[in-house]
Amino acid sequence: MRDLFTSFRTSSLAAVVGAALGLLAMGDAARAANPLELNFWLSGPRYDGQMGQCEQALNAISYQFAEKESTFWNSSLQITGFDRVHETAFRPWSRGAPDTIPRRFCSANALLSDGRVRQVHYSITEDGGFAGYQSGVQWCVVGLDRNWAYNPSCKSARP
Repeated sequence: MRDLFTSFRTSSLAAVVGAALGLLAMGDAARAANPLELNFWLSGPRYDGQMGQCEQALNAISYQFAEKESTFWNSSLQITGFDRVHETAFRPWSRGAPDTIPRRFCSANALLSDGRVRQVHYSITEDGGFAGYQSGVQWCVVGLDRNWAYNPSCKSARP
């Protein structure tokens, strides 16, 4: 009796799989899209490389750093000032991949509320802000990348 049910299950499963493949094989052939299906009104992003200078992102970095430290790490550490702010690269991949999203890479020294000076590496991305409307900022403070998002020593935050 047990062999009867086992053979019935196996044969019924094979029949169902065979029927499904047969229905797929009998479908219509692929057709080219008609003009209304081409989405001709969607031209895609047009990046022009206009984003803020390195100094314009410092307030956002200070605010986000303080919020991250207090919320996730239960720390009162804050950035109190910046020094030696400079651009390290602008659109570094534009020769090999011209359609990449424009980025400006910058570095600075940050004075922290504990009296230490640490390097900050950050990038400003065109249309990388909330819902793609403003420039977005991604940053890393060397030695305080506690979740290792840009590890080692913030290497992934640099070009």
